[in-house]
Amino acid sequence: MGMLDNKTAIVTGSSRGIGAEVAKILAGEGAAVVVNYRQKAPRANKVVAEIEAAGGRAAAVGADLTTDEGVHTLASTAMEQFGSLDVLVLNASGGMESGMEEGYALKLNRDAQVNMLNAAVPLMREGSRVVFVTSHQAHFVETVPTMPEYEPVAKSKRAGEDALRALLPNLADKGISLVVVSGDMIEGTVTATLLDRSNPGAIEARRAEAGKLYSVEEFAAEVAKMVTADVETGHTEYVGGAAPTRPRWNWQERCSTPSPGIT
Repeated sequence: MGMLDNKTAIVTGSSRGIGAEVAKILAGEGAAVVVNYRQKAPRANKVVAEIEAAGGRAAAVGADLTTDEGVHTLASTAMEQFGSLDVLVLNASGGMESGMEEGYALKLNRDAQVNMLNAAVPLMREGSRVVFVTSHQAHFVETVPTMPEYEPVAKSKRAGEDALRALLPNLADKGISLVVVSGDMIEGTVTATLLDRSNPGAIEARRAEAGKLYSVEEFAAEVAKMVTADVETGHTEYVGGAAPTRPRWNWQERCSTPSPGIT
């Protein structure tokens, strides 16, 4: 018996990386999982195949979360395929991609998060949980400077967190809880790699400061734990890094006090 038997989870941005690992962990706990992708269907199908090979249930759904059609397709598929929606992991994020429209980071990291939640809530039962995945750099962006190249993305992710937290009273009325997971720099993520290219040595500097950086698999395990953790709605779970009440990271002083990381 798994902790998520007879439950259904949507994990946004789960065709690779952290989202894919979270999807596999939740499936291992008994959940039927909707694996979301925007363009890379083969990657998502591979995640589904791995889940099914291990005896789990999953379905891959292509959906652009920045569109109304995308968020409603994702939510409705959970009901059509598996008959319920009990867990929503808001993992998809971005903004550093080349060739995207102006304002894309805010559109994806704030507006799409809220729209996805609003599409899911009418289908979610009492006792359901929403998990929003973010980074220390975004979570602390108003008090801890970040590097200029990443600041618009960090601020858009913080705006998304704030917008979701504003919905806490409405969620509580429906018996749905929201948990935020904020992570230090995660080894092997696309965003961390892009930042290290912009600021060579960033990953190594943060590793030296923290003593350890979480791998994608390790961080995904922490995210998955929050799906069933006995915590109050609105709780923030900090994964890695220094004491969250006294953030010390600053990209402008990276050689001596490295910044928090990116998920």
